[in-house]
Amino acid sequence: MAIITLIATILLPPLGVALKHGLDRDFWINLILTLLFFIPGVIHGLYVNFVRSGNALA
Repeated sequence: MAIITLIATILLPPLGVALKHGLDRDFWINLILTLLFFIPGVIHGLYVNFVRSGNALA
């Protein structure tokens, strides 16, 4: 599931965040960042899904 979340986070960041956390505050922040500029949305999505939650790909 981590690989699918990673791919979704890179291609469409709000989808990756929604897969992992649902439609909570992080999703809405990520959606706004992605709509403003794509790269901040990707960075925030990767941070929320893999750094802050403590999950690694391995």
